[in-house]
Amino acid sequence: MNAIASIDEATPPPAAASPLARIYGQPLTQLPLDLYIPPDAMAVMLDAFEGPLDLLLYLIRRANVNVLDIPMAPLTEQYLVYVDAMRSQNLELAADYLVMAAMLIEIKSRMLLPRPKEVVGDEAEDPRAELVRRLIEYEQMKLAAHAVNDLPQAERDFEWVEAWVEKALLRRLPDVHPQDLQNAWRGILRQARLHTHHLVQREELSVREHMGQILRHLRDAGGFVEFGELFDPTQGAPVLVVHFLALLELAREHLLEMTQVEEFAPIYLRLTDDSGNRGDSR
Repeated sequence: MNAIASIDEATPPPAAASPLARIYGQPLTQLPLDLYIPPDAMAVMLDAFEGPLDLLLYLIRRANVNVLDIPMAPLTEQYLVYVDAMRSQNLELAADYLVMAAMLIEIKSRMLLPRPKEVVGDEAEDPRAELVRRLIEYEQMKLAAHAVNDLPQAERDFEWVEAWVEKALLRRLPDVHPQDLQNAWRGILRQARLHTHHLVQREELSVREHMGQILRHLRDAGGFVEFGELFDPTQGAPVLVVHFLALLELAREHLLEMTQVEEFAPIYLRLTDDSGNRGDSR
């Protein structure tokens, strides 16, 4: 204990000439005789500590001593000063502090007792060991709590922002490429060749007439049919060719449009709003 500086000695006393405070730039060397201290002023000091371990850790760090070699006499004296102030203000709050005060007095008493000579090789148990363990654990938890508190927290460092996203988005169908239309037309021709009979005759075929047939077929079907349903392979290749030309002419005049769900999927034909009754006039 003699090798360790006391807590009071660790903090040098203030100079005699230094003022207590400065009021409007003027030094104040003596407290006013009519100075009034409100009864709740001590609550500020009590709120600064979260428990007896917090107060002990504060006294040890203020004196800048090693927590593994605590000077019990000055630490206990300063701790009891705080406890006496707490008892006069808040008995319920001082209950935990009184338990710690009794523990400090016990440790101080055990350290003052003469120690018997121990057997060589045995180490005497330090009465401060349990207190040191609790202080170290408390300091670790306190540092961890400060680290967690420094992390960004919602509604303190930032606010939650909610954004509504419409799930039912408009589905955009892919465009029909000429190669897809060509492949569909070749499939119709292959079916027509299977039903073709050798017949030599002269036949007048009208593209306009077939355009009207296609429009009437689409209206009867509700304005939406699959590409292959417009063609009858049994009518022969010439009729299919004229029918296909009529289909292209309707598409060029924007009387119908072609859609496809995805690549290599079936092609569908749909009437446009510009079709009206133009097909019936043809």
